[in-house]
Amino acid sequence: MARNIDDIQREIERTRRQLASTLDQLAERSRPQALVGDAKREATVKLQEPKVQAILGGVAAAVVGLVALSVVRSRKKANDLKEIQRMLAERR
Repeated sequence: MARNIDDIQREIERTRRQLASTLDQLAERSRPQALVGDAKREATVKLQEPKVQAILGGVAAAVVGLVALSVVRSRKKANDLKEIQRMLAERR
């Protein structure tokens, strides 16, 4: 059964409208502001998960521990250097 030219034209116009709508949606989704907003929402949701919070807490505790250890070692080295300088000064 042959299709009517008017039916074909209506179908072409409907397809064009659908394609234009799809392109508009893609353009909206690919805007930098939209991408940033999506990333923020996803990060916020992810950060509210208890498992993620526990992992971040552990990482934070490890970082604090390493900083504290570094400070203690630095102070010990400084004190050792002062002691060596004092001992050398006494020898003179």
